[in-house]
Amino acid sequence: MSVYGYIIIMALVTYAIRVVPLTVLRKPIKNKFLRSFLYYVPYITLAVMTFPAILDATSMPLYGALAFIVGIAFAWINGNLFVVEAGCVLVVLACHYLH
Repeated sequence: MSVYGYIIIMALVTYAIRVVPLTVLRKPIKNKFLRSFLYYVPYITLAVMTFPAILDATSMPLYGALAFIVGIAFAWINGNLFVVEAGCVLVVLACHYLH
């Protein structure tokens, strides 16, 4: 298949993702499970795109994983974005200097 075929397929899939909900779902969604699922989809998508970048951002994936764990802990305790970011950066710097 040529590159143009792939581009056409990608365009059709992108268009279908946007058009199908508009044509199929005319009424508000009342199912609690489906509503909660659709509510969390953007957060899941962001997490799926961000997690590999966290591991690849450092010279060793282990440092990124440790920073990720510390970031989760700081976010759970404080929730302040600056504190979480600073904690992750300090963990990566400490790992680099200790190794």
